[in-house]
Amino acid sequence: MLQQPLSYPQTHQSDQVDVYHGIEVLDPYRWLEDPSAEAVQQWIAAQNQVTFGYLADLPQRDRIQQRLSELWNYERYGIPFKRGGRYFYYKNDGLQNQSVLYTLATLDAEPQVLLDPNTLSEDGTVALQSIAISENGAYLAYGLSTAGSDWVEWYVREIATGQDLSDRLQWVKFSGASWTHDHQGFFYSRYDEPDSATKLEAVNYYQKLYYHRLGTSQAEDELIYQRLDQKEWGFSGGVTDDGRYLIISVWRGTDPRNLVFYQDLQTPHSEIVELISEFEAEYSFIDNEGSRFWFRTDLDAPKGKLIAIDITQPQKSHWQTVIPETEETLQSIGLLNHQFVVDYLKDAYTAIKIFELDGTFVRTVALPGIGSAGGFDGKREDTETFYSYTSFTTPSTLYRYDMRTGESTLFRQPQVDFDPAAYQTEQVFYTSRDGTQLPMFIVHKKGLALNGQNPTLLYGYGGFSISLTPSFSVSNLVWMELGGIYAVPNLRGGGEYGEDWHLAGTKLNKQNVFDDFIAAAEWLIEQQYTSAAKLAMMGGSNGGLLVGACMTQRPELFAAALPAVGVMDMLRFNQFTIGWAWESDYGSPQNEAEFEALYAYSPLHNLKPGTDYPATLITTADHDDRVVPAHSFKFAAALQAAHQGSRPVLIRIETKAGHGAGKPTSKIIEEVADKWAFLLDNLAVTD
Repeated sequence: MLQQPLSYPQTHQSDQVDVYHGIEVLDPYRWLEDPSAEAVQQWIAAQNQVTFGYLADLPQRDRIQQRLSELWNYERYGIPFKRGGRYFYYKNDGLQNQSVLYTLATLDAEPQVLLDPNTLSEDGTVALQSIAISENGAYLAYGLSTAGSDWVEWYVREIATGQDLSDRLQWVKFSGASWTHDHQGFFYSRYDEPDSATKLEAVNYYQKLYYHRLGTSQAEDELIYQRLDQKEWGFSGGVTDDGRYLIISVWRGTDPRNLVFYQDLQTPHSEIVELISEFEAEYSFIDNEGSRFWFRTDLDAPKGKLIAIDITQPQKSHWQTVIPETEETLQSIGLLNHQFVVDYLKDAYTAIKIFELDGTFVRTVALPGIGSAGGFDGKREDTETFYSYTSFTTPSTLYRYDMRTGESTLFRQPQVDFDPAAYQTEQVFYTSRDGTQLPMFIVHKKGLALNGQNPTLLYGYGGFSISLTPSFSVSNLVWMELGGIYAVPNLRGGGEYGEDWHLAGTKLNKQNVFDDFIAAAEWLIEQQYTSAAKLAMMGGSNGGLLVGACMTQRPELFAAALPAVGVMDMLRFNQFTIGWAWESDYGSPQNEAEFEALYAYSPLHNLKPGTDYPATLITTADHDDRVVPAHSFKFAAALQAAHQGSRPVLIRIETKAGHGAGKPTSKIIEEVADKWAFLLDNLAVTD
């Protein structure tokens, strides 16, 4: 371990005090909330100088970066999909910063580059965020994100020529695009133009749904729907596969419950009908057959079911259950070959089942093992589709699936320079503080000795109904090559066991998530996988909050912590960008009972001066406009002030990067090398 003392930048403390429900709360680092201020820029530079100076001296860093680059350099294909009689797929040659979009007329034809984001910036920080292809396969609408921002600009490309049209749409965020079947334009959602000085921090309210007609300016776009009385409502507009209806899913923050409206596109300017007008459950539109609409919902079915609603008889008394709730969690449904393809989660791994349109079970799709499968995209008439399969030791492998025979054929198999047979994955079940049983995946080299001396990385999330399922990662593979254990518990707050599991980790129940994670750490120590001196934890975004809360509640349990782009100030998270939307999971500091719960675990507010905290490498980015970097800035300043010990507490602030999506490969490799070298040094792991 490096022994030289670290001299942290002096961070000014103000006398800012806020009062919540009669309680005075100090906020001495409020000034760090303005990333454009000169003083904050100087603070960022000073912190990065200390951090990158420390990281550059780590003895194993260069070797780790070299190995990451070697392993990352393999061809990676996205799942092929078909539109307008053509195939499309993404491919990365290996170390390309961004994957390239290709198209081809038949599967054995020569692929053509349709869009290469790597040509749009010298450093790879312009990313292709989303695409939509017109029904006739003539046009590609595509959205670009710059430097990791959630703000997306949309353009239109003619597929036959590869030439862009004049169309340009700005101030789009949290929206895709959906073409009308006359190929003349598409629906999308946007916000009003923000103030240029505060566009990365200002709150996002009053999203509006528009229709853009090809060849016209954005100023001419037709406003389809807005609600000036509901500033938090957002609108996702999608055209049905038969082209007849516009389905509008109305969302409110990250609450999975939504409304569903529709418009009959056969009649110009027809009224928008409120089919589901109460935020009582989640409704995901699947497809329609005339007036019969199919939805996946968790209404009275926390693990999900498929229902049919006839819009000529929309009353609940006429709703029909097509596929009822089961013990497995229903994730998603597709419609192919006039059959439903249903994606279930069974103890956090995938099971795919096929049903007739009347709900009759047909077959289970045979998968290569316990892992994660995705894809099965297509139209109702399609008899072929593609899917990917991955596990902790299987790189994402593509299969072509025949819907008629049920046969899977290997389509693309990546070649990665490692021996999967040298590693093993096990799933264990452990008990949390309140007696709840939870699953946890543990992956490591075979022949591991349970002597309590293995460097172990515990990764978690636990929120927003997001499920953590097996997936391959070069980063994690390198960690295991270095002798590390990688462990992933499926915490409450996620979606692994349905909506009840999610709600058990939200608002006043949020402490359950931290208890679950801490119990996983204790179990690994009790079972002699590792010890507190060899245990590190990692999480990003809501997972960064998880790490921050656990290191403040149980600092002695972990030797190192890697909180990434975390939500650290639980009293002000709702004051920036889309932070207000997270109140469905976190609660609101404006509610007294919820304030008490938030204040009790908020990482920023629970650092105790004079405590020996784990070695900590906080990571964030200057362009993160989802979890604004002020969370990490303030937490780093407070942690450096409170920490009493020799272990380093550092913040690594990436420039020209955002929350994580679209980050160039080169930046990912550099950051992972820094993290793993930091862990090896602070867990005292030598060659």
